[in-house]
Amino acid sequence: MASAQHDPVLAALLHPFVNGLLPWPPQALFLRARAGIAGHGRGFVATQPFRPEAVSLQRAGIELLEEDALPAAAFPLVLVLPPRQREEARALLASACAAVAPGGVVVAAVANDEGAKTREAELKQLAGGVATLSKHHSRVFWTLPGARFDQALLHAWQGLDAARRIVAEDLPGGGFMSRPGVFAWDRVDAASALLAQALPADLRGRVADLGAGWGYLSLQVLARCPQVSALELFEADARALDLARQNLAGARVPVGFHWHDVTAGMEERFDAIVCNPPFHAIGRGERPDIGRAFIAAASAALKPGGRLWLVANRHLPYEDALGTAFAMVRTVAQQGGFKIVEAVKA
Repeated sequence: MASAQHDPVLAALLHPFVNGLLPWPPQALFLRARAGIAGHGRGFVATQPFRPEAVSLQRAGIELLEEDALPAAAFPLVLVLPPRQREEARALLASACAAVAPGGVVVAAVANDEGAKTREAELKQLAGGVATLSKHHSRVFWTLPGARFDQALLHAWQGLDAARRIVAEDLPGGGFMSRPGVFAWDRVDAASALLAQALPADLRGRVADLGAGWGYLSLQVLARCPQVSALELFEADARALDLARQNLAGARVPVGFHWHDVTAGMEERFDAIVCNPPFHAIGRGERPDIGRAFIAAASAALKPGGRLWLVANRHLPYEDALGTAFAMVRTVAQQGGFKIVEAVKA
């Protein structure tokens, strides 16, 4: 349990079990599980599309299931940590209710500043009533014994985060496939669009897209850089990577897709890298250390003379990391609160 205390929302989720308010059954499902759950309870399986957390769970011996193909009415206990995005959160709550066995319990927790009261109200809509308590600046709430779920609402909400086509006239085919919850799911991210406009036509050879999301920058590399001969996408969100596979189907060059935590480094070598590094993990706080780790990983993965093209918010402190990792660094543009940087490896 000690590890859960470093994760206030997870600690809140486990509070009813630690204090005897709820029993832990022999079998349970944990949707969007975090590594702090290891060692608490037995006989549970989990889902987690975010690669760093998934790796930690697997190292702890926890079996991971495919989130979009869960068995129905199979688990006496379903734990869930709903995300911030509304459609994705509602779909996940509905999936939790669909997966719980008759007479079972769904337990959810959300930080107070992440929409806890809204998520509690949504579970109540699905289940007809909930018990709740506040702990660790979060709310934990669970369905009541014998809850009868609103089947029509459950069915409607399960489809809220389904993949769908988003219109974007500047992209090949006039749009892209996306789904609620992935980064910039319903639009072209302004920072990535700025980087795309700055990309030089002479990028060539093997190119990597780090933190590729649903594939926007990769599409732009293929459209703007005719000498690129192969493309590799690295993305920590499995849901986004599945979309990128759809969006780059039929690409003119070989394309590889890697569910991978870039901060752990890469074994392959590249002639060029494009990158709009994330600066958030799970939670709302800024994490510039992630961007710095992306820069270090990019430097290690580039061949001598290889080029990194990066976009970031202007206030993020990446200059020292770039200066340490690269022989030449220049700011190509600053616009709309963003900076475009080219860095060349010695």
